[in-house]
Amino acid sequence: MSEKKKSQKLILGFQHVLAMFGATVLVPALTGLNTSITLFCAGLGTLVFHLITKKKVPVFLGSSFAFMGGIIAVLGGSKMGDPGFLDKLSALKGALIVAGAIYVAFALLIKLVGYEKVNRLLPPIVTGPIIIVIGLRLSGSAINNAFNWNGAFSINACIVALLVVATAVIVSVYTKGIINLMPILFAIIVGFIVSVPFGFCDFTGVASAHFFSFMDGDVLAQLLCVPTFRVDAILAVAPIAFVTLIEHVGDITTNSAVCNQNFMVDPGIHRTIAGDGIATALAGLLGGPANTTYGENTGVLAVTKNYDPSVIRIAAVIAIIMGIFGKIGGFISCIPGPVTGGISIILYGMISAVGVRILINSRLNFGNSRNLMIAALIFVLGIGCDSVPVAGTVTISGLALAAVIGMLLALILPVGADDVLKEEQH
Repeated sequence: MSEKKKSQKLILGFQHVLAMFGATVLVPALTGLNTSITLFCAGLGTLVFHLITKKKVPVFLGSSFAFMGGIIAVLGGSKMGDPGFLDKLSALKGALIVAGAIYVAFALLIKLVGYEKVNRLLPPIVTGPIIIVIGLRLSGSAINNAFNWNGAFSINACIVALLVVATAVIVSVYTKGIINLMPILFAIIVGFIVSVPFGFCDFTGVASAHFFSFMDGDVLAQLLCVPTFRVDAILAVAPIAFVTLIEHVGDITTNSAVCNQNFMVDPGIHRTIAGDGIATALAGLLGGPANTTYGENTGVLAVTKNYDPSVIRIAAVIAIIMGIFGKIGGFISCIPGPVTGGISIILYGMISAVGVRILINSRLNFGNSRNLMIAALIFVLGIGCDSVPVAGTVTISGLALAAVIGMLLALILPVGADDVLKEEQH
């Protein structure tokens, strides 16, 4: 490989890191887990995922928001330094390992019964609307980050976010060659520069970060904490895996649509689920949050049209380095909310657009009542419901509820002759 190609891949990989960073570090910030360990687990988990999926699927695994309720239930809002934190972390580690094992068990089941059974549950009338919902559910956080600063609406934040969006659009539409592959990176650079005079950039994170994260005694204590398998912690965390399994299938369907490849068949949905599960169990063992496939990086794939899995693996290595070298992660964390919000507007919108493309390519007839009913319920339940309590602290996300209802309706409601539009005769 030429030096030019290597440098291009490195830049593209860094672009994926920037896309995933904000969401991945937000989970430990909200739950009390360690940011450096989280980044290290995200990168390592991604490499494990690629190994299990034969290096074919361009997916990045970052922190899962779905598990946050369970994590907070176990840790009780405590953080390193609080009395009993390491005991709680030990129980959380065991619960996340069990959650990963549930993934692996389902992967083996799918391997035994065959992909066709899974495919029947996810026809285009279900996957298209679900993918649209995935993007739209994320849109609120994108708008909130883009147009607010310190919890209040800010004209300056709007200016930064709109310049970020405009830069991404211009680079994506009007440029060619290597520059055309990096709209996200250029948009972040422009946004960062514009943010400085507005006072949006806080560099204290760089000064306070350790040069080597694992030289910190607190980080080492969390890494070396031995997992315990407490029933209450397992019941609070592990059942969430049944929900995120559905979301995983939706994410891999989205990734397949973006890349124009059927990853459900090759390397197989059983391999992607197993990769996700083993990565989650590994993160649990080390003290990080559960991992999940990241829509932000799927959005980058859609924008750049570069689907090379090796670029994602480069991003994974960069994430590991950021986890080890605290100063690097500290600098990246300085990227302000209006910049990441502006980028998210583009990325989340691209995800929804992929769902629309599935519906168009499938030539579904929306004059047909069956299609209308399935799509309507998926949209309202998926967007209107944040989460639905199941038992105690366990909840099911609106997305998962919409997916379950959509799959059941697709199985129950009779398929008519007019479900799909006929090819036009010329």
